[in-house]
Amino acid sequence: PYPEKEVEKSIAEIAVDGGFNTLVAALDAADLVETLSGEGTFTVFAPTDEAFAALPEGMLEGLLGDTEALTQILLYHVIGDVVMAETVVTLDEAETLEGSTIEINVVDGNVFVNDSQVTSTDIEASNGVIHVIDKVLVPGTEETGNSKEAFDTQFPNSIVNEYIDAE
Repeated sequence: PYPEKEVEKSIAEIAVDGGFNTLVAALDAADLVETLSGEGTFTVFAPTDEAFAALPEGMLEGLLGDTEALTQILLYHVIGDVVMAETVVTLDEAETLEGSTIEINVVDGNVFVNDSQVTSTDIEASNGVIHVIDKVLVPGTEETGNSKEAFDTQFPNSIVNEYIDAE
């Protein structure tokens, strides 16, 4: 007699349905789909497919082949609590599941996480919230502003360094 309430989708399910194809492929490669499908309270700053496409040539392929580095980068996009947009704008920084902090700034009414602009907010999921961003966040660049230097120190492996040196 009563209409069934639609069950909210998990962050991973929303990413699949929402066209975050590269993010989903990366989560799958890093074996994080189950984590972001399960119980928990997460805030994910989700890069668009265009954000992944804007990475230096060869970087994404290198990361997809280096599960450890890929996992660290993906966890750098996740906060272990639900932080809605109205709260995000009051913060200067937030600690990520990767272990580093991301900087949060509001400039002319636009919210930036490190140097990535938030383009859509408060996509609610059963296990958290998604905010869409226009650039892939890289650990270490918030202090240096230099992705090559950050990668050299954070991920000193040949795959990542090869593609950066090719720039």
